[in-house]
Formats: sequence, C-alpha cells, structure tokens
Amino acid sequence: MVWTRLRVQSRLRLSIERDWVRLLSSSVPPMLRRFLCTCSSSSGGASTVAVTASASAAASSKKKNVVFLGSPQVSASVLDKLILASQASHSIFKLAAVVTQPPSVRDRGRKKLMPSAVAQLALDKGFPQHLIFTPDRAGEANFLSNLKGLNPDLCITAAYGNILPQRFLDIPPCGTVNIHPSLLPLYRGAAPVQRALQDGVTETGVSLAYTIRALDAGPVIAYEKFQVDDSIKAPELLSILFDLGSGLLIRELPFILDGSTKVKALPQDDSKATLAPKLTSEESWLSFDQEAPVLHNKVRAFTGWPGTRAKIQVANSKTNGFDLLDIKVISTRVCHKGIQPRDKNEILFSGDALQIPCAGESWLEVTELQLPGKKVMRARDFWNGLHGQKLKLPSQLEILA
Repeated sequence: MVWTRLRVQSRLRLSIERDWVRLLSSSVPPMLRRFLCTCSSSSGGASTVAVTASASAAASSKKKNVVFLGSPQVSASVLDKLILASQASHSIFKLAAVVTQPPSVRDRGRKKLMPSAVAQLALDKGFPQHLIFTPDRAGEANFLSNLKGLNPDLCITAAYGNILPQRFLDIPPCGTVNIHPSLLPLYRGAAPVQRALQDGVTETGVSLAYTIRALDAGPVIAYEKFQVDDSIKAPELLSILFDLGSGLLIRELPFILDGSTKVKALPQDDSKATLAPKLTSEESWLSFDQEAPVLHNKVRAFTGWPGTRAKIQVANSKTNGFDLLDIKVISTRVCHKGIQPRDKNEILFSGDALQIPCAGESWLEVTELQLPGKKVMRARDFWNGLHGQKLKLPSQLEILA
C-alpha cells in the first residue's frame, strides 16, 4: 500500500513538472526548453525549483516596454503611480523611457532653466537620465530613431503638450493611450477642465482613449465621472481628474497590453463633440455687464493661468476724482441679493467680501484679490486699507481714457 501511494505521488509530481514545461514551451528558447525537459525527468525536488526559477526568469524577460509622455505636475502624479506599478513583483511591464517638454524658465527673475515636473520626478526616483527625452517636437528624426531603438510596446500620454505625428503613432504595436480630463467627446482640446468650469458644468470626468491624428478623437477605453461643485477651481479639479485617470490606466493596462482593449474600445460620436481651445491672456478681463454666475465660473476656470483681472475706480480725496486700478480677482462667490447702493456702479463691502453689481441684478462677491506687485490679500484687508475711500466700476469711456 505504501509503495503504491509513493508511485502515485511520483507520477503526480512528474505530471505537474511536464505541465510546467508544456506551459513554457511556446515562449522559452530551445536550449532552455531542452534543459527544462531534462530536469523534469528527474524525480528529485530540485527539478521543480529549477523549473519555477526558469519560469520566473522567462516571465521577467517578457515584460512589456512602456514609454510615458507628460510635462506638468498633474502628469508627474501619473508617472509616480506608473513607476510604483512597474516595480511591483507581479508587474507585466517596465518603464522604458520618459518623454517630456524641454527645460524652461518658469519663475520670474530666474535665468536658470528648470526641468519639467515630470523630468524632475523621474530624476528624483532614480530613473536613468539618458532615458529621459526632451525633444522640442515629437516628430524629430533623432528622437523617433531613439524611440524605435527602445522597442516600446505602448506609449502613454498625460498632458504632454506636444503634437504626436503619425510616424510616432506607428511605432508602438499596442498603440498610444491618453488620459484626457473630460468625458469625451466633450471638451476636446488643450483646456478641457478650464472650459468645462467656464461653462458651469455640474458633471465632468476623465477618459482613457487611444490617440489618433484627429484631436482627442480616438476610441474610448474607459471613463469615470465626477460631480463638480460651484466652488472648485481648475488646478484642484485637474489634480482630481488625473488622479482618477491614473487609477483607470493601472486597471486597464493588462488588457491594453494584451490587445483585448482594442476590441472593446468604443468609437466617439463626433456629432456630440465640443472643443476646448487653449486659454489666452486677452480673455482674462472680467466684464461686469455679464451676470455674476458667468463671472464666478470664469474666475474658477482661469485660476492659475492666466487668472482673471478687473478694472475698478478708487476715490482720490486730493483731486476729488477717481483713480483707475487694475486688480487680479482670486476668489469669488455669487450673491443674488446684495446691498442696494446709491450709485448703481458703486462697489460695497459686506461680511468678508467686496460686492460688485453685475447684470441681471446679480452680485459678484470678491473674497480674495491681488494688487499689482503685491501678494494675494483678503477683501477685508483691502477694504480696511481704503480708509473710507469710495469704490466704483468705471464706465467704458473711463477705461479707454
């Protein structure tokens, strides 16, 4: 009985070992395959260890090459999560390279070129400097040659800020996938979060989509919605959406790399597409002949860059006139019933905010502002500094004078 049981155990072990060999036979080189088969014929426990170790080595050598492209801080947060995922013991990919915008001068008064947020994070994480590429354009011949040499299986973009030519898109066999902070096909373009806030949306989200030559028009792999409140500003919303997008990317990555995602990705309905063009500094001026909600949404949308500006008038006791003052509007609220002034253009103060009359009998409450060359201040501090001087909105003629 004991001898019979031992024979059964031996056959079972041999069967398991041969199954391992058959599993690896399609991907393991011939010399290694012959070695594994030799090991499997042995009845000792060491053969199982050898097969397992060889399987682990083979799996490691088959990790997919992924290239990441991004530039600002929100992109750096995506890269951080991608690096962590690539270092996991069960990871099926490795980070082959990082591509970002060239170094630039980001602070006034500084002449030193600074790396992008993505490049800085990669360096801080110990990523090899020679694998951080900073081409002026993604279509440069030398850059594309270097990229091909890395044999990338997949490219991932997150706010890279550079147009990808077809010659680039043809390189990775698994395609190029983009994290886009909107519910595509809505808000295609350079400023999806800002334009969505400017429109006063109550719901937005993030999409994971394949990149094609048409602007943000590739098939959508996955998306996640997010409810927008009326106080959130563009930088905060950008951070939230790219964080959600990172989660989508990590969850979908195995299916993107095995090719199954290309089958399930849904084409966009181009008839429902809206555009989100880049913001310009000329747009930053507030016009108080618009209703307060419109202006409040613009302040939220333009926070960071280019910001929102307004012209107001401050009474001058020496000249008995008014001086024109440019202010940067930082934080606002909407008030539908303000204090009724004697002058319809008069700016008042209530609670913690300046109250500025707008169209439709609405009021914009400014709680934070910034004077030229000064730091951001609370509206209360600004009001106290006036020492009773009157504020009002200038007429168009006074602005042009």
